[in-house]
Amino acid sequence: MFEIQPMNAEIYRRQTRRSTLIIALIFLALAMLLSTAAVAVFGEPGGDNLRFNIGGVFAAVLLMAALMRKVFWNQQWMAPAVYNWQLKRSLMSVTNVMHHLKAAVEKQDPGAMKLMRFYHLGLSQMHELDGNSSDHGQLRREMEQHEARMQALGLDTQQTRLDPAWLEAVKRTSV
Repeated sequence: MFEIQPMNAEIYRRQTRRSTLIIALIFLALAMLLSTAAVAVFGEPGGDNLRFNIGGVFAAVLLMAALMRKVFWNQQWMAPAVYNWQLKRSLMSVTNVMHHLKAAVEKQDPGAMKLMRFYHLGLSQMHELDGNSSDHGQLRREMEQHEARMQALGLDTQQTRLDPAWLEAVKRTSV
């Protein structure tokens, strides 16, 4: 279950730039090290060693993928980037059922109404964190209209958690 956390956009961007730089530098060092090692072990002096260089870079990509999942993912300096990845993944799971969700919202299904509110709040935070203000005006109007509909039905508008049961319910009602 994912929950939207309050986050300062400036601090978030500074921390994610830092983590991106760290990952890029580690990848660069690994790619250079593995390419050099592959050429030293398998290459020919003065020969065409391009395939060994490419092989070293490819090995670095594989090693970085493993390091990301096993080591870096749980590090404190990666927390903002991991949170953003989880936020976007949660929003995508809602987007994947959006056509069903909109139909259920029109029928004033409480679970669908809550799911749509979570989607609006998450999307708003994603725009804020990414510094994307171009779509924010349209989203703000939709959010306000939906919030008013929820209040009229007596539903809680503070939907900061994505309940997977809401997604399943929306999928079932559309079948």
